[in-house]
Amino acid sequence: MKIAEILDAARAQGVMIATAESCTGGMVAVALTDIPGSSAVVECGFVTYSNQAKIEMLGVSPETLATFGAVSEEVAREMAQGALRHSHADLTVSITGIAGPGGSEHKPEGRVCFGLARAGHATLAETRDFGAKGRDAVRRLSRDHALELLKNALDQSVT
Repeated sequence: MKIAEILDAARAQGVMIATAESCTGGMVAVALTDIPGSSAVVECGFVTYSNQAKIEMLGVSPETLATFGAVSEEVAREMAQGALRHSHADLTVSITGIAGPGGSEHKPEGRVCFGLARAGHATLAETRDFGAKGRDAVRRLSRDHALELLKNALDQSVT
């Protein structure tokens, strides 16, 4: 996938993008802003590694975190919605997961939850289990999947 295609589609549609990242630590924002001219469509990126940052910067509910845990579709959804509320973006993607090493029986290494929020649309959330491929690989796969979610959202707007 060419990241420039995401930026071109966003530019053509007048869409500003924001990211809300946990386990990727800003990798999606870096990938987007590595392309010259990205400032026309990239509004901001939130790196909310701790639960407290998710609460304070994105407005994730402490109750949601306590009930479902940081690695959950519920938190990913609230992260994406929070990025929309706390920015001037029209489209946001969020990532929260367990890149490794580690994990548990219920939340294994390689499980990553994603959220996608767009003004005027229902917020989507999904989980991918990339497996225990190692921290670097899980983070790269998560970044790439988040970029694919952005691309698909923009592609659907034109069809």
